[in-house]
Amino acid sequence: MRKLYVVRLSAEERERLDGLVRKGRVAAHKRRHAQALLLVDQGEDGPSLPDREAADRAGMALRTVERLRERCVREGLEAALERRRRSRERSQVLDGEAEARLVAIACSEPPEGCARWTLHLLAGELESRRIVAAVSHETVRRVLKKRRQALAAADVVHSAQAGCGVRVRDGAGS
Repeated sequence: MRKLYVVRLSAEERERLDGLVRKGRVAAHKRRHAQALLLVDQGEDGPSLPDREAADRAGMALRTVERLRERCVREGLEAALERRRRSRERSQVLDGEAEARLVAIACSEPPEGCARWTLHLLAGELESRRIVAAVSHETVRRVLKKRRQALAAADVVHSAQAGCGVRVRDGAGS
């Protein structure tokens, strides 16, 4: 099968990659990428190994070698050596105003029938007050952990303050 992306390294590029493979202090992913590129090189001095064999020798998956070849041809040698930046961007669920409102709710009286606010109750309260469309209790936990000075006097239970000591073998607390 004819390869769509053919890597042909110049003597200077081969020398540089060879130096990366032999160098003592290089990131492991960079060393593996350099090694794989050297193995699939179809230039004059390259071994031109099939992708499967290059993957076995470099200690990576076949698809990784294929993507690496494509990246080297399309974006260049430097881009192929580095890790790809994440393309997914995450927006914050709670902005500064929503965080302030969460802290205010956590410092207020808990709902009827509850002794204190829990993370699930706080998440539900944020949704019922339409501060956010949806929020997980884990997001609430992270925000409260970040703002713990504001909550120091509030009646919010954190696991360290819940009174749960270290359990010994017989189940009793210490």
